[in-house]
Amino acid sequence: MEYDGILLGMGNPLLDISAVVNQDFLNKYDIKPNNAILAEDKHLPMYDEMAAMPTVEYIAGGATQNSIRVAQWMLPFSGATSYMGSVGKDKYGAEMKKNATASGVNVHYYEDETAPTGTCAVCVLDGERSLVANLSAANCYKVDHLKRLENWALVEKAKFYYIAGFFLTVSPESIQLVAEHAAANNKVFSMNLSAPFICEFFKDPQERALPYMDFVFGNETEARTFSKVHGWETDNVEEIALKISQWPKASGTHKRTTVITQGADPVVVAEDGKVNLFPVIPLPKEKLVDTNGAGDAFVGGFLSQLVQGKPIAECVRAGCYASNVIIQRPGCTYPEKPDFA
Repeated sequence: MEYDGILLGMGNPLLDISAVVNQDFLNKYDIKPNNAILAEDKHLPMYDEMAAMPTVEYIAGGATQNSIRVAQWMLPFSGATSYMGSVGKDKYGAEMKKNATASGVNVHYYEDETAPTGTCAVCVLDGERSLVANLSAANCYKVDHLKRLENWALVEKAKFYYIAGFFLTVSPESIQLVAEHAAANNKVFSMNLSAPFICEFFKDPQERALPYMDFVFGNETEARTFSKVHGWETDNVEEIALKISQWPKASGTHKRTTVITQGADPVVVAEDGKVNLFPVIPLPKEKLVDTNGAGDAFVGGFLSQLVQGKPIAECVRAGCYASNVIIQRPGCTYPEKPDFA
């Protein structure tokens, strides 16, 4: 099988500004633990405040980019992954491109001349992360960039696609183009619920994309929000995963599989009208550095096996391995080589 460019991701490339904070800091900026939100005006001073903290670190991030980098790290083939998104024409954008390219990912960024590269404040308290994204240039992605010959060639070459739900806030038109191409060519299209606010406030574009999704990823909080928004009146994650998997599909080539992570609790997988639970790798609390990128890494590990035609149980095992590695390090970073057997 030809692995060159087999997996394509699209999303919001962001530079993570990560620091250990205290509860007073979260209270000051009205930030809930373990949540992900878009920055409002009241949040803007926090970026400079975090930049001045002794524990601050800068890490190439953005949910989809994290997943694609992890998938490439887990894959034994160079050049298997590509990625598109929008950055600013500045040092942060250049640094991110260098970082992603060094990870082996073929990045085709749209460079916006008017806005700076997007940043994401990663507030770490007791190992749990809260994200506040200031999209800036990431919000400027244009479907015209996707339609350019050299970029659409990446779409044509790929057989698997992954887009985090966060991109619904930026370019739902681009998502539809790729989704329709996948359905028409019997390729595999996957997305992530990504955050409660996506399920709540971007319900319409999410529903338009859902029929095309062959794999739906998410965590338990997002799944419960999705259920509430759709009036399903259940908080049972297994029931919700099953209902999402049974949502009507645009193409009958692939069944839909829903994969919901639950932190330290088992991963829920719903497909073919059945639910299976897969235990995660236990980690002693003292080994936990931070959960930033844990869900992204799970998806990356999962996709690294999926593109190789491995069974679902093996995909989940790889996802659990990758997230276990990432939560023992700051941000979505990893050692030089995986030791996944």
